[in-house]
Amino acid sequence: METKPKTWMPTVAGILNIITGAFRLLGFIGVIIAIIFLNAVSYWWGEIESGIYPLTSQYIALILIFVAVFLAVTGILSLVGGISALQRKRWGLALAGSIISIFGSLLLGIPAIIFTAISKPEFD
Repeated sequence: METKPKTWMPTVAGILNIITGAFRLLGFIGVIIAIIFLNAVSYWWGEIESGIYPLTSQYIALILIFVAVFLAVTGILSLVGGISALQRKRWGLALAGSIISIFGSLLLGIPAIIFTAISKPEFD
């Protein structure tokens, strides 16, 4: 039985994905805090002229909810892909996490994709 060579590339790709996913989840928490703050001060919106600011607090909260869901989904997928890359299991999931991490940071996502794609033979 031949053992597969282990290089540093899946480890680095996994770490890059985990960093990107962690930042995404921190952004998710920040957006949730912004939604809570927006709802807490929504009584001020009645004082603002609607002609100057056509967006109401409900529209802004809806936009923030979509942003929060996007950040949560991409953050979790980046984290799971990074863990798969560190374990050298489920190459497709590791590659998907690397591709999704490009939405968080080009500087971290592009090397993660390259390292994951090159190291495919190391995965089970």
